[in-house]
Amino acid sequence: MDSVKRLIITLTVATIVLASVAAFATPLSAGAGNASKAAVATTHTARVGNASTAAVTTPPIVGAAGWHTEMVESGAAEYTSLQLTPDGWPAISYYSGTNGVLKYMYKSLTGWHAETVDSSDNVGLYSSLQLTPRGRPAISYYDLTNGDLKYAYKDMAGWHIQVVDSAGDVGWEPSLVLTASGWPAISYHDHTNGALKYTYKDASGWHNQVVDHAGYVGEYTSLQLTPTGWPAISYYDGMNHTLKYAYKDAGGWHIQVVDSGGNVGAFTSLRLTSSGWPAISYSGNGVLKYTYKYGVRWHNEVVDSGGGYTSLQLTSSGWPAISHWESGMNWTLKYTYKDASGWHNQAADNSGFVGQYTSLQLTSSGWPAISYFDATNVGLKFAYKSAS
Repeated sequence: MDSVKRLIITLTVATIVLASVAAFATPLSAGAGNASKAAVATTHTARVGNASTAAVTTPPIVGAAGWHTEMVESGAAEYTSLQLTPDGWPAISYYSGTNGVLKYMYKSLTGWHAETVDSSDNVGLYSSLQLTPRGRPAISYYDLTNGDLKYAYKDMAGWHIQVVDSAGDVGWEPSLVLTASGWPAISYHDHTNGALKYTYKDASGWHNQVVDHAGYVGEYTSLQLTPTGWPAISYYDGMNHTLKYAYKDAGGWHIQVVDSGGNVGAFTSLRLTSSGWPAISYSGNGVLKYTYKYGVRWHNEVVDSGGGYTSLQLTSSGWPAISHWESGMNWTLKYTYKDASGWHNQAADNSGFVGQYTSLQLTSSGWPAISYFDATNVGLKFAYKSAS
C-alpha cells in the first residue's frame, strides 16, 4: 500500500510542468485553536435520504443556469478540501504537487487569494480544512518528508504550525473537525502499525489514541462528532477490503463492519444526522456506494458508476448529496443527489480529465459547490451550481 501511494504521488508531481506564482492577500477573518472531546460540534439535520433544489444562493456563488466552473490556480492541486465562509465565499486547502507545499486559497469580491501555509520539506498531502464560526482556517495534513501528522491554524498573528504525532510514519489521510469551542480533533492512519488513530487537543495538549489495529486498517478516514461530542469515524480495512465504522461513548470505542461485499470501503466520507445516525459515501467494486444506519441495521445502496474521491453532505432535509470522480474512459467530475424519486446523477465538469480530489459543500440554500483537480489543464478548479 505504501509503495503504491508513494508511486502515485511521485508520478503526479513528475508530470506537472507548470505552476503559477500566486498573489498573496489578506486572509479571511482568522484563527483556530483546539478540541475537547466533550464539546458539541456542528451536525447535520434530520433523516438520511434527500437533496434540495432551493432558491438562489448567497452572492459569491453566482452565474448562468446550471453548473459553472472556474480555474482557481495553475499547477498540481491535490487533496483539495473545501469550506464555505459564514458569508458564503469558498475557501480551499490543498497540496501543491508542483512545489511540495501546503496552500490555502480563499475568494472575496476582488477574486481568489493564495497563501502558502507550510513549505518546510514536502508537506500538505491529504489536507483537511475547517473554518471557525468567524471564518478562520485550520488544516490537518501529512508531512511526507518526515512521516508526521501536522496541524496548522491561523489567527491575527498569522499561521501557526504544530507536529501532532511523529511516532513512526503517521498522519495518512487525516480528517479534521472543530468542536464548538474551537479545539481540533483528527482521525488518521498510522502506516507503521497499520492502525486507525484519533487525536484531540484541549488546554493540556494533544491526546493520541489507537482506535483499531486489527490487521492493516485505518485508511480513507472521515471523522464527525456526535451531537454530544463523541467521535465517530468511517474508514477502510485494507486487509479484509471492508468498510468499517468506529464510534466512542462512555464505554469506550466500538467497531462495526459496515460492508464486506467484495473490495469496498475506499474514499469514505461520513456525515451524521441531527440524531447522530451515520451516513457514508464510499467506493466499492468500481462503483459509488452509499450506506446509512437506522436502528440496528446498515442500509447499503449502489448509487452510480465511478465512485472515486467521494465527498458527502446532507441537506437540511437530510437527503444525501455526493461529489465523486468517474474514472475509466470518462474522467468526469460528477454530482449525485437523492430525493423522494430516487438518485439523480449529473456531470458537473466533463471538459477533459477532471474530477480527482473532490470536496463538496452545500450553500445555505442547498446548492452544491465543489473543489477538484483538472489534470488536463493542470490546475485547481471550483464548480458551483445555481438557479440562474
